[in-house]
This record gives sequence, structure tokens and C-alpha cells, in this order.
Amino acid sequence: MANLLAGIIAIMLAVKGQLVGAALFVLIGIIFDFFDGFVARLLNVQGELGKQLDSLADMVTSGIVPGIVMYQLFERALHQSWMDGLSCEIGNWSVFEETDTMLWAGFRIHPLPFLGLLLSLAAAYRLATFNIDERQTSSFIGLPTPSMTLVVLSLPMILAYSDNEFAKSLILNNYVLAAITIVLSVLMNVSIPLFALKFNSFSVKNNAIEIIFILISIVLLLTLQFVAIPLIITLYIVLSLLKNSIAKG
Repeated sequence: MANLLAGIIAIMLAVKGQLVGAALFVLIGIIFDFFDGFVARLLNVQGELGKQLDSLADMVTSGIVPGIVMYQLFERALHQSWMDGLSCEIGNWSVFEETDTMLWAGFRIHPLPFLGLLLSLAAAYRLATFNIDERQTSSFIGLPTPSMTLVVLSLPMILAYSDNEFAKSLILNNYVLAAITIVLSVLMNVSIPLFALKFNSFSVKNNAIEIIFILISIVLLLTLQFVAIPLIITLYIVLSLLKNSIAKG
């Protein structure tokens, strides 16, 4: 319920364009989501009701919110393109004819930002399949919705706090945003086993991939801050594929 409340507040902030505040409340929600299973097992109160509530709360925090945030990022990218167009020569009429459709704050609604809502639809499909998939007990099949959400919510944080101008220029590129949206939507629902950070033993050999992932992630976070988050999720997928390959070999 705490996760759900954080998600509702994040929606309110995201709709208003306050994406940094939305990211903060999503992070709070994900923390509650991470510990709820642990607390339920500790108190011996886990059950079907908790399982359903968990998915419903995740749909809000890690489903609806990232879709709205991506929608807002598309609008900001379009607005940036429009402003860049206005800075061109007045005689370049082709620029104005193209950017006329980008008046997201004016008389027209550009259809591109609605592509961001694909994340919400893909998250809903993943959460529904997760509830009926008995394979995902010790690992995941496809990218978990909180991981997708962390990638999306890192983007406005990079815009707000990072000094990496190259990363900012990528985030404000419509093609890059479209690629991120489509790739994340596919990854959530593709049948690729991904490891979970659950250590069943203290053996370094049995948990080598997980330990490597944690150590590299710490280094990336310390050196790149918010820019590290998309890289960490990419690393997570690559190491999962490596672990799958080793297991088959």
C-alpha cells in the first residue's frame, strides 16, 4: 500500500511535469516494493492477496508513471526541436513547416509523445504474465518492471543534475527516446532468463556473476551518478546472457 501511495503521488507530479519529484517518489515506491516480500515472509503473512496487491501497486509505480514520464520527455524533446527550428534562418520555410506540427503547447497535439505510453501497456502485460508464470521464482523471465522504471526515471535526473552534455543531447532526441521505449517494452516481455539478486549460498563461485554485477554497479554509480543507471541495467542483461550461456555450456 505504501508503494501504491508513492506511485499515486508520482503520477500527480509527472502529469504536472515535475519529473524529478516523480522520480523521487517512484524510488520510494520501489524501495517499499523490494522489502515487502521480505517483511511478509518475516511475519509469516505472505499469501495470494499480497501477491495481487503487489502487482496492482507495481502497475501504478512501475507501469503508469514511466509511461507518463516518457510522454513528458517526448514533449520536451519536441519543444527543443521547435526552438532549434526557430533559431534557423527565417527564409528556411521547410523548417517552419516541419516544426509547425511540433507546437505541443499550441494548437496541435503531436502524436509522437503517445508512443511513451507503450511502456505502460507493456508493463501491464508483463505483470499479468508474471502472476501466472510459475517459472519466475528464483529468477526473472524478461526485464522486471522496476528495472525498466529505473531506466526511464534516470533520464529526467540526468537532464536535471548531470554535466554530461552528450547524454543530455541523446535524451532530448526523439529517435533515441523512441528506441528506448520500444527496446524496454520488448525486453519486459521477451523470454530471456535474467538472474535475481538472491544469494542461496555464500559460495563465491556460485554467485560470481551477481558479485561482479554488484561491484561494477557500485563503481559506475560512484563515477557516473545518474548516467550509470541505464548502463547498469544494460550490464544486468549482458551478464544474465553470459550466465545463461555458461549454464548451457
